[in-house]
Amino acid sequence: MRLEKFISEMAKAGFEGAIVSPGANLYYLTGLHIHEAGERLTVLVVNAEGEYMLLAPSLYENVIENFPATFWRDGENPYHRLSWILGELKLSEGRLLIENTMRADWLINILKLGNGRFELYPLDLVTRELRMRKDRHEIEAMKHAAKAVDRVFEEILGWDLLGMRERDLALKIELAVRELSDGISFEPIVASGENAANPHHAPGDRRLRKGDLVILDYGAKWNGYCSDITRTIAIGQPSEKLLEIYEVVKEAQENAYRAVREGIPAREVDRAARETIAKAGYGEYFTHRTGHGLGLDVHEEPYIGPDSETVLENGMTFTIEPGIYIPGLGGVRIEDDVVVQDGRGKRLTRAERELIRL
Repeated sequence: MRLEKFISEMAKAGFEGAIVSPGANLYYLTGLHIHEAGERLTVLVVNAEGEYMLLAPSLYENVIENFPATFWRDGENPYHRLSWILGELKLSEGRLLIENTMRADWLINILKLGNGRFELYPLDLVTRELRMRKDRHEIEAMKHAAKAVDRVFEEILGWDLLGMRERDLALKIELAVRELSDGISFEPIVASGENAANPHHAPGDRRLRKGDLVILDYGAKWNGYCSDITRTIAIGQPSEKLLEIYEVVKEAQENAYRAVREGIPAREVDRAARETIAKAGYGEYFTHRTGHGLGLDVHEEPYIGPDSETVLENGMTFTIEPGIYIPGLGGVRIEDDVVVQDGRGKRLTRAERELIRL
């Protein structure tokens, strides 16, 4: 059980306990589907002796079964109940792990309960090592999520895109993803023409025109696990400059992919992409890392950047997504999801990477 493994690693690292709020870590450790609880306090409390208790609002009373839990109702002070749980689990002082994404008001009230007796540390000091290496069930879920975005790309190529607004295309992509998966892993990015020079452009009212390169960046979820793909397509015939940077990015992405192997630092994959783009004279226009880890979160460890010390291992999953972004002209990004398997990289996303003109 993942929770037992977490408790073992937590104890080895010298922590007395942990408080985990809803999110990817809670799902990873327990399998409980607890959606964003809003302002209602919801936490899993764990101690190093292997005891744990979930505190949740009564809204979940008929949902959570076969798991140690206590519930509170609107009108009650949930921190009184949390104080009782901490006492039952003998967590009155010491080193506690706290969920990195916990709401600030929850954290402030927990600090008040501790009255200065707790030393707090981020939960990912332990969970990052557990979650970085995916088992076969996790990889299978990610394969499903990858197939969904590949199929959506095929659908996009059949749409009449000329004259469509970015925001309308983004919505259309989102609906297509939802039909083939459990939902989107993030809001789709559609960046056309000069807007493609902004790596995280928010889709707006600009209409797709002849000569545009259009960046399409979107992802799906399957059983909680994410995919994340980017393809750049052409509307009509782009300029020679845009065609040139497309080929440079495609080569950089391929070189980075071929560099993936077990036992090398992640920064070597970044270097393969970065050197390709720099040699072509576009180094200053590659403004972000080459990739990021992928799993229950769309951005997690390992990060594929120039300063990454993480050594790649079998089971690690991440994106490879170099790009070139030239203000006033446009941009190109090509992104695939990759798993380290049998010592080498294997693409999970397989949509066409050659430039497609519509």
